[in-house]
Amino acid sequence: MNANGYVVVAENLRKTYRVGRREIPALRGIDFALTEGELTVLLGPSGAGKTTTLNLVGCLDLPTGGSLRVAGGEVFDGTKGVSQGRLDALRRDSIGFVFSDFYLLPTLSALENVQVPLIWNDEKAPDRAAQLLERVGLGHRLTHRPDELSGGEMQRVALARALINGPAVLLADEPTANLDTGTRDEILTLLRGLTEDGLTVLMATHDVELAEGADSVLHIRDGELREV
Repeated sequence: MNANGYVVVAENLRKTYRVGRREIPALRGIDFALTEGELTVLLGPSGAGKTTTLNLVGCLDLPTGGSLRVAGGEVFDGTKGVSQGRLDALRRDSIGFVFSDFYLLPTLSALENVQVPLIWNDEKAPDRAAQLLERVGLGHRLTHRPDELSGGEMQRVALARALINGPAVLLADEPTANLDTGTRDEILTLLRGLTEDGLTVLMATHDVELAEGADSVLHIRDGELREV
């Protein structure tokens, strides 16, 4: 986090993909800053650049231009990125991910699925995993496998898993796309509650109704942020 309370700062952020001899611009120079303890919605249609933005902030990919800082660490400075080892550490220690698909391991219980990221830290931490499942309303489902859970419950497990390493930033890519309206609203309420604990959340969605519950909204289309 910088002195202004920003956990993520992107300036003139650009990403261009090369397909054969063609260059396809996915982000065309966007500027934004995410404040600690706020829920920001990245709102736009399919192909607008939402997932590309999350992949850059999540250190899953590198920009081709501009600058990016995440959780106090430089990711890209306008000319080059940091080492892969630094990116791996930043992603592991400071960033959590939630997707529209749950990516739970089918043979593991809810508790064991939440513990999966701890493999890289050589930890078990069953108490923390259980506390997180309690936090998302699944304290009574610790031993249940994914095929014994509803879609909303599986997303709650995925959310608890994303929090197990105590990230500064949670990135959610269409986290309610596969859920009914009631469950969608419950997940949004959970995300709002997490920001009250100081977590910064960036959620990409095409759902205008979800944007109504955000602290701020970034409207993206054709790789550009637009005023509405």
